[in-house]
This record gives sequence, structure tokens and C-alpha cells, in this order.
Amino acid sequence: MTAVVQAPFRLTQFARGGGCACKIPPGELEQMVAGLIEGQSGLPDGPGSDLLVGLVDGDDAAVVRIDGDRAVVATADFFTPVVDDAYSFGRIAAANALSDIYAMGGTPIVAVNLLAWPRDVLPLELAREVLRGGLDVARAAATYVAGGHSIDDAEPKYGMAVTGMADPDRLLRNDAAVAGLPLTLTKPLGVGVLNSRHKATGEVFPHAVESMASLNRDAASAALDSGACAATDVTGFGLLGHLFKMARASGVTAVVDARAVPYLEGAREALREGFVSGGTRRNLEWVAGHLDSDLDEDELLLLADAQTSGGLLVAGEVPGYPVVGELIAAGDAALIVR
Repeated sequence: MTAVVQAPFRLTQFARGGGCACKIPPGELEQMVAGLIEGQSGLPDGPGSDLLVGLVDGDDAAVVRIDGDRAVVATADFFTPVVDDAYSFGRIAAANALSDIYAMGGTPIVAVNLLAWPRDVLPLELAREVLRGGLDVARAAATYVAGGHSIDDAEPKYGMAVTGMADPDRLLRNDAAVAGLPLTLTKPLGVGVLNSRHKATGEVFPHAVESMASLNRDAASAALDSGACAATDVTGFGLLGHLFKMARASGVTAVVDARAVPYLEGAREALREGFVSGGTRRNLEWVAGHLDSDLDEDELLLLADAQTSGGLLVAGEVPGYPVVGELIAAGDAALIVR
């Protein structure tokens, strides 16, 4: 399952955090952007506005209507290395950025690279491998890569700004979930603790790399075909963090069946050995006041594990993917975990 490789340059050692675990904590982020919501841009918003999805509920991407059946979907996502291998890092970062478009029910059209590189410390050949990985994933997604922007930085970082298209009447939003629907998860959890173990020990987990580098395209298509209208992707805020945002935005309570949640091989072992990121612990702290559960902390930490390029969490049953809970009418808690 694992192997230890001794590479000349271990990319994860050149950054404090790694992947989506290096996000600004959700509570701090919400305080920071408070007051920067629509209405202060100088453009009309609210009912009837062409801005269909903006900053209010912290959805996965912005959506602007062009005309009756076309909308532009726009996002940007980048982070520090989550794995040591440069090519794999590029693949994972690109798949993660493209996921924001899929999570809205859109189709990515064009991407531009976002690259920060310590050019006096790490060879530019490694940066080229990062870009090559991103290009290969974008090609698999039938998405153009048209240049980008690079800077000399103390820490390596990579990602993409992506533009896509969607039908404004068939969006997947995080504020459109309704009580009575099941919850479907399209990728197993656990990449966060495995990535933490990789950073600390050098062990390589190929199955985690492939999970992170795989596109959410098919899952999004299946969700739309099943009639779903609410979804989000599970990334740095963990399953509990992203589900809390969906439940709060939609005015429902989410019930999670912890026994039904799938995990990658080795995730529980990594947790038992203490490979838990600070981002994961902050995720659990953020939702704790809105959570009703008798489960032990370890189980909750896995559910709050900061994912990188995780799957989609869909309000509705999606054929071929596991149901991990349900939505019920709003109660005393936004999240119930059993």
C-alpha cells in the first residue's frame, strides 16, 4: 500500500501546511469577508440580478447569467504541496480547481495557471513538472489551459483560475437543499490524515493520490441526471464543515450516519498514530457548537478531516455512490452525527 521514497527534493518540506488543509480557518474567513457581500460592488444584485451565486453563502464558485440558458461559472483555487512528487502535485491541484466548476453543475471551458515558486531554492524543472501535471488533468477534462501568472515566492504554490459554463436553471447550489432528501458522498474521506502522514514520514499512498487527482466530472453529471439541485465539494473544511455550510444556507438539519461514510485504506491507522492536521482540528472546533453527537473525538476528527480535491456531497441519491445521511427539518442543531 505504501512505499518510502527518498527524493532529492520533498516538496511538502518547503511549506508549513499542505493542500486544502492550509486554508484560512472557516470561522476566521467568515469574519474577514463580513461586509464584503453583494450590494457593495456598485452593481445591481438581489432578486432579478444576473449574479446568481456570489459571496453570501460561501458557495464553490461564482455564477453570472449571460442570457436565458447560459451562465458563466468562475473560480480560483491554489495551495501548497500536498505530496512530494511535482507531477502528482500538479494533477491534484488542477483536479481540485476544476472541481469547483463541477460542484456548481457546470462544465469547465478554460483555465489559467497560478504558480508561486522559490526559484533560488527549487529547480525550475520541478515547476515544469507541476505545470505538466496540471495540463494533463485539464486535457482529461477537455479544458483549455491558456497561460497564467507566476511569482517568485518563499513557498511553492500551484492552482488554477477556471471559467466554465452552466445552465442557470440546473445549478448545484449549497443553499438549495431541502428536508427529506438523502445525502450522497462521491469520494471516500481520509486523504487529510494520509497526507499528514506522507508529509511527516515520506510514505507514499498511491490510492490517495489517485483519489485526489480524479475528476468530479462523472459524479456531477450523475447528480444532475438524478435531478439534484444542491451540492458542494468536500475540501479543506472537511465533510462536517462543508455540510454545516450547506445546512445553514438551506435552513435544514443534516443527519450523518457515521457507519455509512467510506474511508480510504490506511486512514484510521494514520489517525490512531496522530497524523491530524491543525486545519482538521479547527474544522471540528468551528462546527462543535452546532453539532449533536455522542461519537468520540477520533470519529468526529475523521469526519472533519481537511480533504484536498475530495468528492461531491449531494443532496439527493446519486446512483453508484453511497448514501451517508439525510436532511431533515431544521431543529436545535445544524448537524446530527450518529
